[in-house]
Amino acid sequence: MDFSGKVALVTGGANGIGEATVRAFAKLGAAVAIVDVDLDAAQSVASSVESAGGTAIAIGADVTKAADVENYVRTTVGSFGRIDCFFNNAGIEGRIAPIVELDMDVFDQVMAVNVRGVFLGLRYVIPVMLEQGTGSIINTASVAGMVGSPGMSAYVASKHAVMGLTKTAAGEVSGRGVRVNAVCPGPIDTRMVRDIAAQISPNNPDSVQAGYEASIPLGRYGRAEEVANVVLFLASDLASNVTGTQMPIDGGRTASPRAITENIED
Repeated sequence: MDFSGKVALVTGGANGIGEATVRAFAKLGAAVAIVDVDLDAAQSVASSVESAGGTAIAIGADVTKAADVENYVRTTVGSFGRIDCFFNNAGIEGRIAPIVELDMDVFDQVMAVNVRGVFLGLRYVIPVMLEQGTGSIINTASVAGMVGSPGMSAYVASKHAVMGLTKTAAGEVSGRGVRVNAVCPGPIDTRMVRDIAAQISPNNPDSVQAGYEASIPLGRYGRAEEVANVVLFLASDLASNVTGTQMPIDGGRTASPRAITENIED
């Protein structure tokens, strides 16, 4: 798990799981390119990494725009010469509503960020890694890419799509030095999960957390750092025989699901 001399590119790197992964890569020696739509936040994380003795740059980008994606790839290669690890992580949750009530603009936005953004990242990073003859890509899917979740049709559909992109990309680059995998976080203690809880029960979001935690065999939300640990494993040579797979990081929730609604109060 030594990334000295390696270059990691992380989208959605200014907060949550992305930020935790940026810090983990930097701590283990990688130079990190931090991509986020919030450039100020990305610059703040980059400054913090450099203050701790690491190497990082911040790049502002809207991952739904091909020109922005091409630019963050070009800037990373221009700054560091290569891309060894790509955490294709940027995503949004959208709004919670039944399918028949969900605004089409919300659906389109979630699909644009979570699917088009991941696709474009693959489209522009894969050629760099193929030219190098080596590289590891980790896409952020979700346990929502493995099961359904009422009220979250757009998010669930987008994460199922990420799983399909992961498997397809892995097959296309197999035997050429590049690996592609996905991580599938369950509820993680981040802004996104807190927002989902607030949407479900604006007056009592804590009850939603209690309900979710009751559905998790380990009995708690995961931590962003725990997802980062798995990302780094998949990015490392320790995972040299792992490609085209998806790794749940959910405290056992998909292995042993339990109902959550009984513990949620309005």
